[in-house]
Amino acid sequence: MKISFIIPAYNEELVVGQCIESVLREIERGSYDAEVIVADNGSTDRTRDIALSYSGVRVVSETWKGPNRARQAGFKVATGDVIVNIDADCIVPPDWLSVVLNEFKNHKHVVAVSGPYIYHDLPLLSRALAWVFYGAGFLLYLLNMYILHSGSMVQGGNFAVRREALQKIGGYNTDIEFYGDDTDTARRLSAAGTVKWTFKLRMYSSGRRLKGLHIVATGFQYALNHIWVLFTNKPHTVKYRDIRHVSDSTQPSSSQGDRRESNPN
Repeated sequence: MKISFIIPAYNEELVVGQCIESVLREIERGSYDAEVIVADNGSTDRTRDIALSYSGVRVVSETWKGPNRARQAGFKVATGDVIVNIDADCIVPPDWLSVVLNEFKNHKHVVAVSGPYIYHDLPLLSRALAWVFYGAGFLLYLLNMYILHSGSMVQGGNFAVRREALQKIGGYNTDIEFYGDDTDTARRLSAAGTVKWTFKLRMYSSGRRLKGLHIVATGFQYALNHIWVLFTNKPHTVKYRDIRHVSDSTQPSSSQGDRRESNPN
């Protein structure tokens, strides 16, 4: 199966390079047939130039603000059988793709697979608290999947979907600008097959939003919008704040997997 990585990016010059490098390493690691598409969401910094500095990386433009709108622009030009969604502040760990492809190979009814973030730049206590929220989210996922049959759960910057399933639901919902976009995608994909959440599919990500808005408040904000989209088909929160500041510790520590000190900046 050919794989298309789609990376929505808005003013991500500080992190997009290391994200792309981690993707290229993962592709090379398994000699996968894959393409990398950066969907520039109206950046005014060097995001586009940095992305284009990597051989084989394609950049598409979408000035209509919102991650789903950028993802949809990438999806329109993607040619892969599997569409991979990661955010620009993510770092793909070793063998991430093997987990995805094994799920699709062994479970034909699974149309999408997702998992949690590892917030590598947060202190231990904050990471532990994040896992408490993931635990609560997993219980809600089980409730929605097997009792209420109202949808599923994906992490917007850490999921893969079969192309045919995404086409069947009409792609990403561009009516949603920010909060609830991933819940809406999971809910609609559930009509095409099983959307699976697994803690085996972990992705390194910056904790900048949790630091910028406070972890507990952020957790409740996401939980509220998750529930709201499931039962009303639209998010509760419309306004959101762009957070682009990241700490100097933007790479996972060497104990967390493959690490290379390389930065196109």
